[in-house]
Amino acid sequence: MSTQLLFYKEAVPVSKEQHANFSIDTTQNYSFAGGVNSVPLTATEFPFAARDYVIVFAGEETPMPAAILGVQQDKNIFVSDDGHWQGRYIPAFVRRYPFVFSSSEDKSTFTLCVDKEFQGLNEDGRGERLFSEEGENSGYLEKMLSFLQEYQVQFQRTQAFCEKLKEYDLLETMQAHISMPSGSQQSLTGFQVINRDRLKALDADKLADMAKTDSLELAYLHLQSLNNFSVMVEKANAGSIGSN
Repeated sequence: MSTQLLFYKEAVPVSKEQHANFSIDTTQNYSFAGGVNSVPLTATEFPFAARDYVIVFAGEETPMPAAILGVQQDKNIFVSDDGHWQGRYIPAFVRRYPFVFSSSEDKSTFTLCVDKEFQGLNEDGRGERLFSEEGENSGYLEKMLSFLQEYQVQFQRTQAFCEKLKEYDLLETMQAHISMPSGSQQSLTGFQVINRDRLKALDADKLADMAKTDSLELAYLHLQSLNNFSVMVEKANAGSIGSN
C-alpha cells in the first residue's frame, strides 16, 4: 500500500500571475480516484470512515491511517464507471483534490498548490474562479484554503495519535488474502493494525492516557472497521462478476 500523492500528477503553486483567468469545474466526478486502492485518513474522520471502509495504518517510520478502497492495486471499488462515489463518506484527501499544500523543508511554511493536470482546471469559465477580476482570492479559493489549513491541523493531530500507538507498541503487520470469483487470489500487504490483546494489556496509566486524548476511542473505531473486510470483498466480487 502507498499513501503518497496518488492521483496528483503535477502540483504547481497557485498564483494570480499564473492562474488569474483559471476556474475549477466543481462537478462531482471522482474518476481521478478510480485507480487507487487506498487513501490517507485523519483521526477526526474515523467515526465516519469506519462505517464504510477498512481503516489500517501504512508507512514505515510512523505508520499513518489509510482507508482501503479496493482489493486490487489499481481499482477503487467505491468509484463507479461514471465517476460517482459509492460510499456514504468521502475521505477528505479525496475532497481536497485538486488542491494540496507543499511545505518548506523545515515544515514552517505551506504553499497552496493545484494539480495542473486536473481535467477540471480550465480557462473557459467552467465552475468556480480562482481569482476575482481585481486579482484577489475568490470566495471559492478562500474556502479551499481554509479546508486545507484545517486538514493540515488534523494531520498533525493524527501524527501524535500514531506516535502514541508506536510508543506503546500496539501495531502489528497484517496481510489479507482474498479469493475472487475467477479463482484468482488477491493479496493486500504493507499495512499494520492494532493488536487487540496488546491494547487490553496496557497498564492503567497508559489506558488512562489514551482515553484522555481520545486515542482509545480511535483505536476501537479502527478495530471495528476491520469487520468491513467481508463487505469490501463482497463488493469487489460483485463488480468482478458484473464485468465478465
